Amino acid sequence: MSESGFDTTQIDETIHGRLRLGVMAFLSSLESASFAEIRQKTGASDGNLSVHLRKLEDAGYVAIEKRFVGRKPQTRAALTDAGRKAWLTYLDQLRQLIGDAPSA
Repeated sequence: MSESGFDTTQIDETIHGRLRLGVMAFLSSLESASFAEIRQKTGASDGNLSVHLRKLEDAGYVAIEKRFVGRKPQTRAALTDAGRKAWLTYLDQLRQLIGDAPSA
């Protein structure tokens, strides 16, 4: 880190994208959410959301569960333990950038 504490190189690029940031923020307060709920909350298109969920899944931050509810397929997403840790680290890094102390 630089002497001033201002070091943007520490920001997690996987989380930092606008849509991925929104997904992580939304999921951080829930046990899980359906694809439709995430799409509605973020305003993303199906295709765009799929791509970004896959990127978060590939990073190990989000677990995707596909199942059937009745005869309809349903996709649910949840933060993994690694994803929750990465989210808290991301928030601490932002706090450091703006000069606030990190959380415990």
